[in-house]
Amino acid sequence: MLAILAVGVVLIPLGGASNGHVTAPQAQSAFTPRVFARGFESPVLITQAPGEPNAYYVVEQPGRVLRLRGSRRSVFLDVRGDVVFGGEQGLLGLAFHPNYARNRLLYIAYTSDDGRNVVERFRSNGRLAVRSTRSRLLAVPDPYGNHNGGHVAFGPDGLLYTSIGDSGSGDDPEDRGQSMGTMFGKLLTLDTSKRRARWNIAALGLRNPWRFSFDRQTGDLYIGDVGQNSVEEIDFTPRRSPGLENYGWDIYEGSRRHEDTPRGPGKLRFPVYEYANGGDECSVTGGFVYRGNARPAERGRYVFGDYCSGRVWSFRVSGGKATGVRTESFRVESVSSFGEGLDGQLFAVSHDGTIYRLA
Repeated sequence: MLAILAVGVVLIPLGGASNGHVTAPQAQSAFTPRVFARGFESPVLITQAPGEPNAYYVVEQPGRVLRLRGSRRSVFLDVRGDVVFGGEQGLLGLAFHPNYARNRLLYIAYTSDDGRNVVERFRSNGRLAVRSTRSRLLAVPDPYGNHNGGHVAFGPDGLLYTSIGDSGSGDDPEDRGQSMGTMFGKLLTLDTSKRRARWNIAALGLRNPWRFSFDRQTGDLYIGDVGQNSVEEIDFTPRRSPGLENYGWDIYEGSRRHEDTPRGPGKLRFPVYEYANGGDECSVTGGFVYRGNARPAERGRYVFGDYCSGRVWSFRVSGGKATGVRTESFRVESVSSFGEGLDGQLFAVSHDGTIYRLA
């Protein structure tokens, strides 16, 4: 995520381990970035709430959520007083409950001023989040300031998902990625319909998962996991996954052997796609599968980018492999996130302050 690590333009399509280096072809993109809104402070996410097709919510990393409706924008939530901001830290995630139109529940993830990775629930009145309804669902003390993950999203199973990186520093010094005794390096789930529900581990072996998403049509999971100094990766798990997934870190960085850490449980999954650090590439930003109506021929393509180079790529998954990989014909400088509208329209967020609609 927003961290600048060592980082290339060599791309490796995978169906398991790597079988060679292939450069993704440059293509005339079916997507065209057009300015949707600008003037934000370090934006890291754009999303919509169920039942509000004309409103958009933008997360600013210092600790605010802005609500956009037409030409009007207002502060929906302000937690700047609780957030530590800088580098990879800040307000990082926002998710609305699938039944938000009725229950008005929303969830945020941030790094707190007391050194924790936090997930909290709020209820809104339809115009802003009400601070008195605040409830803390997760607070994990973090010894380092990087690799926070910090995304939140509801899956097709109705569970709330969040990601936490391996806790930071380099090379996972406490070997947390492969340990089931810690929440670091994990994808976690929570059944928000149950009182006193506990977080469960859905996947392990993640280094710094920066944006994951579920294909709204198939339910398949895609994760962009930032590499150490060799490989940036996209992990893929079909919805029919039988159980616990292990994405390999820090035994593997991408498909490359990294350390001799004892392997944890779960089904080992190598990236469906990876590219090398180096040159002007350094940090993958996970995206979304396009399911909009404007470009029917592009439906099913997963769109993602690199924070440092601003390059954007897309591919389809077929038979568990990345196919039809292409480098899109545009760049988005400092691409910190992608977004998906209620209608399947995609957005790209520049950390410099501008949000683009991929028209």
